[in-house]
Amino acid sequence: MIISAHRPYFCPYPGFFYKAMKSDVFVLLDDVQFPLGTTWLSRNRFKNDQGVLWMTVPVWKKGRGLQKINEVQICHEGRWQKKHLETLKVAYGHAPYLGEHLHLFEDLFSGGCARLIDMNLEIIRYLFDILGIDTEIVLLSQLGLKGRGPGLLVDICKVLGGSVFLAQRSLGPYLDESGFARAGMRISYVAPPAIVYPQLWGGFIGNLSVFDLLFNCGPRSREIMVQG
Repeated sequence: MIISAHRPYFCPYPGFFYKAMKSDVFVLLDDVQFPLGTTWLSRNRFKNDQGVLWMTVPVWKKGRGLQKINEVQICHEGRWQKKHLETLKVAYGHAPYLGEHLHLFEDLFSGGCARLIDMNLEIIRYLFDILGIDTEIVLLSQLGLKGRGPGLLVDICKVLGGSVFLAQRSLGPYLDESGFARAGMRISYVAPPAIVYPQLWGGFIGNLSVFDLLFNCGPRSREIMVQG
């Protein structure tokens, strides 16, 4: 069984889903520390007529100390939800498939999600369905593991009965290769294809949120993502 793991990003980039496609179980690391600085957990990149468009979900940090990812609350003060929705409509108003996915953002930005993890899970599960990914999603918090650091990934594979841990090559130096070997498991590295597809607004920009791909390419998105 092939296991992979990733933090539950907001509106993730295509490589996130490519790795999930190559796995039998995809573990979302919701029970680890939320970063103190900027993070892909609460923001991601889209595209408009100025180039890269950053979309950020504000969260409560001040006075809350170190929080786990699944403890972080969304800040619903202000007009950011309405602003984000209008920004998407302007940036992708001429994209052929925006209308097929706009309802998701209307629901997300209605204020119904209290925690960031709830919003990100809704997005990730929606994208699994749209992209035809049948890989099982498991939350780290469901596994009852207390370990941390490189050994945590070994423990995850043990609990789930994995024989292979799938990871990006860039993570190699941070993985406990000897720990996997002692447990009778191996590490396999994945390199998502470098994809290019039709975009609005001038020259191509890579590694945007996968929604940029979906808004522009619709039902061809999975094929483009897999074949590169």
